Amino acid sequence: MDKLIIRGGNRLSGTIPISGAKNAALTLIPCALLTDEPVTLRNLPRLADIDGFQHLMNQFGVNTAIQGTRPEDFGRTMRLEGTRITSTVAPYDLVRKMRASILVLGPMLARSGEATVSMPGGCAIGNRPIDLHLKALEAFGAEIELTQGYVKAIAPDGGLPGGDFDFPVVSVGATENALMAAVLANGTSRLTGAAREPEIVDLCNLLTAMGAEIEGIGTSDVTVHGVKRLNGATYKVMPDRIEAGSYACAAAITGGEVRLEGANAADMISTLSALRNIGLEIKEDAKGVNVAANGPLKPVDLTTAPFPGLATDMQAQLMSLLCKAEGTSVLKETIFENRFMHVPELTRMGADISTQGRTAVVKGPAQLTGAEVMATDLRASMSLIIAALAAEGETQVRRIYHLDRGYERLEEKLQLVGADIERVDD
Repeated sequence: MDKLIIRGGNRLSGTIPISGAKNAALTLIPCALLTDEPVTLRNLPRLADIDGFQHLMNQFGVNTAIQGTRPEDFGRTMRLEGTRITSTVAPYDLVRKMRASILVLGPMLARSGEATVSMPGGCAIGNRPIDLHLKALEAFGAEIELTQGYVKAIAPDGGLPGGDFDFPVVSVGATENALMAAVLANGTSRLTGAAREPEIVDLCNLLTAMGAEIEGIGTSDVTVHGVKRLNGATYKVMPDRIEAGSYACAAAITGGEVRLEGANAADMISTLSALRNIGLEIKEDAKGVNVAANGPLKPVDLTTAPFPGLATDMQAQLMSLLCKAEGTSVLKETIFENRFMHVPELTRMGADISTQGRTAVVKGPAQLTGAEVMATDLRASMSLIIAALAAEGETQVRRIYHLDRGYERLEEKLQLVGADIERVDD
C-alpha cells in the first residue's frame, strides 16, 4: 500500500490543470445502459472509481474501450457500447467499494425492465440511505424488493409508465437515478424538490444529446417526457469543481498563487465566495480561475448546504485552510452526520479544533507540524494534504487509496506548482 510524504513550507505557484469531474463522470457512464448505440465520454479523469465503474459496465455486457491516450496525459476518452445487455445484476464484489454503483439501477430498469443491484458501499462519512432512490422508482411504476443485501426492481410489462415524485429532502443520487429511469418511461414524469447540482445539469445535457426530452434543467422542478429510444452521443465531462476548490485551498494555505486551468467559476460560486471572505484574491475568465493569497487569512463562519450552497465535499479542505486564519471560525455540516473524521488527525498536526455534534470550531492561526496521519475518507484525505503543505517538517499520509478514488494524479499536479510531495511504498 502506498503513502504520501509531504515536506511543508513551499509556496505553491503556477498552473494546475483541472480534470473532469468524478461526481459527474460516475453519473454519465451508466447512461450507456440506456441505448444500444455507442456513448463516448471525453475528459474522464483517471481514477480508481472510474476503473471500477468500467468493470461494472462490462459485467452487464457493455463493451468499453479507452481511446488513444498517453500515460503522461491527464484525462482520457472512453467509448461504451451496450448493443446487448447480457446481465441485469450488479454483484456485491463490484459494488461494495463504490456508492455510485447504485446509479445503474434506474437506467437498467428503464431499458431492461428489471435490475438487481447490491446495496452500495463507499466512504464511511455517515448514513446515506437509498430509500429516496427506491421511492422515486416506485412512483414511476416499479416494484421494489429488498432481499439478502440486494435491491431488485421490476418494471410492469411494457415498461415504466412514469409518474410524479416530490423529494422530501434534496438527494443528488436519487435525482440522478430518477432522471435516468424517466427518460425511457412511457409517459411524462415530474420531479419536485430535485437536486440542482452542476453534475445533474451535466447529466441532463448528455441525456438531451442522446434524444431525451427534459424541461427545467438546473431547477428543482424537472419534467421528463419519456421517449421510446435514445441514440448514442459524444460528450465532454464537466471540470471538477471540488478538485479545483481543493487546489485553491492548497495554494492559499501556502500563501501562494495558482491558476486552475479549465475550472468553471459558475460551478464554484459558493466555494469562491468563501475563499474571497477568507481573504483570497480570485480572478475568473473563460478558461479558468486564478487564486492568490496576498495577505492574512481571515476567519469565517460556513455552513454546508445543497447547491447552490457550499458543497459538503469542500468542508474538510476549508477547515484545514482555516487552521491558519487569524481568529475563530465555525463550520456547520448539514449534509452528513459523520464528516468530521479528519479533525483528530488535524489535531495531531497541531490544529486547535473542537466539535460538538455537526459543528466544528477552529481557532487559528495554528502552528502546524508534520506528523504521521491516517486518511479516513476521500475529502478528509485531501484536508490532510492541505495541512501538510503548510506544516513544519515532514508529514506521512497513509491509506491514500481514498485519494486515488477522487483526485487524478494528485502528487504530480502539486509537484507542478512546487510542492515537495512524493508517493512511496508503505
